[in-house]
Amino acid sequence: MVGLLGRVTGTVGPGLVGEVIVRIRGGAEHFLAYPAAPKDRIEPGTVVTVVEHLPPRTVYVTALYDS
Repeated sequence: MVGLLGRVTGTVGPGLVGEVIVRIRGGAEHFLAYPAAPKDRIEPGTVVTVVEHLPPRTVYVTALYDS
């Protein structure tokens, strides 16, 4: 999981449980998401990379590109 790319489908940010979709195992799956840096806010549509995975369905992400 770590290092895979995904796209934010629900805002990820402080005090929020966001959502990302990640292509994995030949398909696409949704995961609950938190920002890797606690003060980051990542808007829907942003491409992210997974930096930590907590099974079964939680990931910590960071934006792939700076806005």
